[in-house]
Order: sequence, then structure tokens, then C-alpha cells
Amino acid sequence: MCINQFNKPSFPRRREFSRFYIKLDSRLRGNDETALSPFNLYPSRQRGASIVELVMFIIIISVAVVGVLLVMNLTTAHSADPLVRKQALAIAESLLEEIELMPFTYCDPDDANAASAVNATVGPGGCANWPEDVTVGPSPGGESRGGALSVPAGSNPFDNVADYGGYSMNGITDITGGAATGLGNYSANVTLARAGSAFLGVADNGAALQITVTVNAPDGTTQVVLDGYRTRYSPNNLP
Repeated sequence: MCINQFNKPSFPRRREFSRFYIKLDSRLRGNDETALSPFNLYPSRQRGASIVELVMFIIIISVAVVGVLLVMNLTTAHSADPLVRKQALAIAESLLEEIELMPFTYCDPDDANAASAVNATVGPGGCANWPEDVTVGPSPGGESRGGALSVPAGSNPFDNVADYGGYSMNGITDITGGAATGLGNYSANVTLARAGSAFLGVADNGAALQITVTVNAPDGTTQVVLDGYRTRYSPNNLP
């Protein structure tokens, strides 16, 4: 009894760490390959997405898809608009160029004094019969766009810028008078106005013409308006 009492240590015996604490201590010290993280320190039984997350994902994707489809539908619905406008613009440019290339003299080229007239009146120094008139239209009467160029042959063709004053067509035709394929629902009209004073700043207001070509597309909303100017730069010479 006495021997056991003397051999008993005077301090309490150290508690042995369990395997869990030893492993935890090794991870804290960085001795283990797997570092501690909130995920392996406090493991959870949840795996994948919850039903709330899944529903939210479906709602967000649905809203995004609907927005994309609306944009595509709007783009498809208006995809033909640029084509209609470009076609109307091409018609207006073609007709304006055709008019600007015509002779612009004091008298109609069919007039006997067309090459010598110095004013757009009938009489000495002017025209014999047909002075150019931008408001009346073609003179002499019977001239038409295309005219003798058309098949079958019709009347005399326009041969002066002033002949196009007030000209209009429902259904586009080419310069020969033939119908242009696919343009039967387009319409065009031409107006002429004297613009010498405004455009050239000269006293003779008839020295320049303002040519306005208006083309209406079949959709009823698209309209193209082009303006051009033609000057009388050589009144006594005919092409």
C-alpha cells in the first residue's frame, strides 16, 4: 500500500487526444493534403439545387427567351421595309437622272427656232411655235415618255426637260414605255419649278429648273422625294 502511494504521480495524467482531434490538429497545422474549409469542416447533406433555385432559374430563362423571340418577331415583320424603300429610292434616282439628261433649251427641240432662240417667248429672238413651259408639260402635244421608242410605236417621245412637268405614272415603266417587272404597284410623279434666282442667284429665273421626283411605295406609308437641278448652260446648242 505504501509503495503504491509513493509511486503515484503527483500530477494528473494527461488526457489522450482522440483520433478526431489529432486529425483536426494535423489539418490546422497544414500537415494534411486536404485543407479545412467550411464545406468539409461542417459537412451538409444537401446535394444539387433546391426546388426554389430551380423555379427561379426556369423563370429567368423563360423571360429571356420571350424577350429574344419578341425581338426576332419584330425584325422579321419589318424585314421587307428596307427593300421597299430601296426600290422606291432606285426608281426616283433613275427617273431624276433621265430628266436631267434631257435637253434644256428655250424652245422645244422640235421648234424651228430651237437652235437660235435666246428667250422662251414666241416672236423675234424667241421660238416659232413651242417655247419650253415647265407647267404645261410636253409641247408640241402628242409627245409622251417613251413615245416612238415603245413597242408598238406610239407618239413622239419626250425630248426636253420641260416635257416632264406634271408627269405621273401608276405602275413604273422604263424609258421605252415598257412595264418594269414587279413595279406595277409603285407610282411616281414629277414637278418642275423655275429656280434660277434661288439656285443660281441670277435675274433670269428660268435659267435653272428644280426637278422634284416623288415615288410612292405599295405599302402606303413609304414615300421617297428627290430634288435635282438642271441649268440652261448652252441655250443655243441642241444635243
